[in-house]
Amino acid sequence: MIAVITERAPQLFDHELGDGTRFRCTESFWSLRTGTRTAQKHPANWKDIVEAAFLREASCIRDYNIPAALRVNTDQTQSVYAPGTKTTWNEKGVKQVDISGKDDKRAFTLVPSISASGEVLPMQAIYKGYTTQSCPSPHTPAYIEAQKLGFSLEPSGTETYWSTLETMKNLVNKIIAPYFEASKAKLGMSEEEKKHQHSIWKIDCWSVHRSDEFLTWMKRHHPNIIILFVPGNCTSVFQPLDHQAVRPSRSRC
Repeated sequence: MIAVITERAPQLFDHELGDGTRFRCTESFWSLRTGTRTAQKHPANWKDIVEAAFLREASCIRDYNIPAALRVNTDQTQSVYAPGTKTTWNEKGVKQVDISGKDDKRAFTLVPSISASGEVLPMQAIYKGYTTQSCPSPHTPAYIEAQKLGFSLEPSGTETYWSTLETMKNLVNKIIAPYFEASKAKLGMSEEEKKHQHSIWKIDCWSVHRSDEFLTWMKRHHPNIIILFVPGNCTSVFQPLDHQAVRPSRSRC
């Protein structure tokens, strides 16, 4: 290892550290470390904020008589095509460990949803690009199965793979609203009852979700869907999917 570094980066041996010492390629100086990043910081009064959000949700359930099947939580997560290693060699004792290229990934956004009754809804996947050529080919393994399950695979229409206002509208029209209507039928509601029955959709307080354009669109086209926001920087304690599904899956990558 020393020979490789000497050949490819000899300047490292002339670099002085903060304590006046120089780089040394020894096991006492370096160790194999896992990459780290600053943890999400909760607001100082996060317990009060989460309690208020909980009471708001409880009051909606009580006032509108909303059963578990009509309460859905949606999250968004980055899905990397080929996850790399999370470890690197770094100086012993260093608390913050950055891995070069770790965030330079080819990925897509997966949008999972689950009801309070435990039913997993079809997922939406957002791919970078402007046409369906950016999405998986119909010849991709499991593509037909995904279509039968109601998965929505679509381009972002931008230079990123993040959800947009349009993809959020598609999510509601193709997945969220149809699920609520199907669930009302399963619950044995009459056509008249379906018209007046409310549902709850819990999502992050992301800028697109909170935009006047999106909220106005929801009120106009889906007035019986009540949107409840997960308080900012509280997803790890009040976002069911983030706490029980998305975050654990990230830690296994």
